[in-house]
Order: sequence, then C-alpha cells, then structure tokens
Amino acid sequence: MRIPGQRWYTPYLFAAPALVLFGVFFAWPAVTAIQLSFFKYDMISPPPVFVGVDNFVRMLGDGRFWTALLNSVLFLVGMFPLLVVVPLLLAVLVNQKLPGIKTFRMLYYLPVVTSMVAVGIAWEYVFHQQGVLNWMLTGAGLLDEPIQYLLDPAWALPAVILVEGWKNMGFYMMIYLAGLQTIPASIYEAARVDGANAWHRLRSITVPLLLPYIAVAITVEMLDAMQAFTSIYVMTKGGPQDATLTLGYYIWSAAFERYEMGYASAMGLVLWVLMIGLAILNYRITRGRTVIA
Repeated sequence: MRIPGQRWYTPYLFAAPALVLFGVFFAWPAVTAIQLSFFKYDMISPPPVFVGVDNFVRMLGDGRFWTALLNSVLFLVGMFPLLVVVPLLLAVLVNQKLPGIKTFRMLYYLPVVTSMVAVGIAWEYVFHQQGVLNWMLTGAGLLDEPIQYLLDPAWALPAVILVEGWKNMGFYMMIYLAGLQTIPASIYEAARVDGANAWHRLRSITVPLLLPYIAVAITVEMLDAMQAFTSIYVMTKGGPQDATLTLGYYIWSAAFERYEMGYASAMGLVLWVLMIGLAILNYRITRGRTVIA
C-alpha cells in the first residue's frame, strides 16, 4: 500500500544499500564463477582460455573429485545425528524451568561463537597420540595402546565430524528452542491428563509441531556439511590419504594451491547444484507434515 505523498522510488532507496551489497558480494562473484567454469584460468597468465565443458568432463575422470564427493556425503550423514537429533533433545531439556538453566544455555552456546581455528587447534591436542582422549581411554582399559586419530584414515573423518558437531550443536539447539517456545503449554497439559508419558509427548506433539524447524535444521546441516572447510584445513589438510578430503576443501585446493580457477569454479558449480537439489528434496519431503500424530 502506497502512503499518500510518497514517491514511487522511496522504497527502492531504502533497499538500495542491501541490493548493492548483494550484487557486489554475491551476484557478481556467482556469475563470474559460472563463467570461469567454462575457461582454463590460472590467475597468472591471462587471458582465460575458453575450453567449453572440458572442466566438467575432467571431473568425471578425476578420482579425487569422487573421493571428495563421497567424503562430503559421509560428512553429511555423520553430522545428521549430531546436528539434527541431539540438539532437539537438548532443546527439550533446556526448555524446562530448572535452576541454572539459563547459564547452561549460555555455556552450551559458547562453542558456536568461538573461532573454528581455535576450536580445531584445541581438539588437535585432544586427539593427539599423547592427548586427553587416549589418556582417558587407556586409563579406563578401553584401549591397549594410543591411537593417532588424525593420522589414521579410519578415524580422521569421524574425528573431524565430531568436532564440527560439537561446535555447532548449540546453534541448532537454539533453532529448536525457538520452536518449542511457540508450542502452547496447554497442549502438553492435556496430554498429561490423558496419561501420555514424556516419550509419547515428544513423539506425538513436539516432533510434529517442530517439523518446520526440523526442516530448517536439516537444510542448514546439509549445506554446512557439503561445504565443510575450516575444520579440515586446520586439523587434517584433507589427509591422511584423502580420508578427509571434502568438496569444500578440494575446491579451495584446486583454486589456491594449484591455481586452477576454471576447474575449481566448475566443481563449485556442481556443489552449488547439489546443495540446491538437497534443499529442494528436503522441502518436498517435509512440506505439509505438521499434523499431530
């Protein structure tokens, strides 16, 4: 609705700063990356050479690309319980009126606002052969000898997944907590009167009514997992033996270690399409399923 005396362009003036920032820092780089995916460009010897779909054909025969894609999928699957299921249970816990619960919320959220670089370095000491984790497990008799977690291909990816999940769990907990506080308490009271225990209330009330928030959490988790980079860069550099090589790290390596900007842009475009596809799939699966069971 137009306000009397308001000029037609007034709303656009207010939106202009945001639109300029969007164009400069998102739209223009995105268009440039799409263009570069059809070129061979190393940032050193201009101009870029048009190669058509050669970069995409190269991907089909690149074993490291498929390894990175598989690791990204494993990363996504491994992060699901840590960032979708566990935070839901934590949110139910911190939504209770218990002594000190606000302090608990604050402490649990601290890792979210902590630098991933600092978190990764700290966890490197935990996972070290002479670190805290090995000391606890060997002391409890669960290990015969220490494990070099970040140097073992079987343990490196689960270790990084654990760190990413631990750091971001508080963020997803707050998403669910916001949803929980929109559910009327009268619904739970009626369920208690009908004899529903805590499990039935969680399954039949909490989860169905939180489904839109669960959908958001799943979407954000998928996007984060598919482009994981910082924790891998700090802790493993994609090793050992490409065990933690994800698409996010491989794209960065191709662009800024080997200076293959065209090939990196092509992989980035594929990653972008994959993330959009996952988001659409999640939306179609969760759409309209908010009826109480």
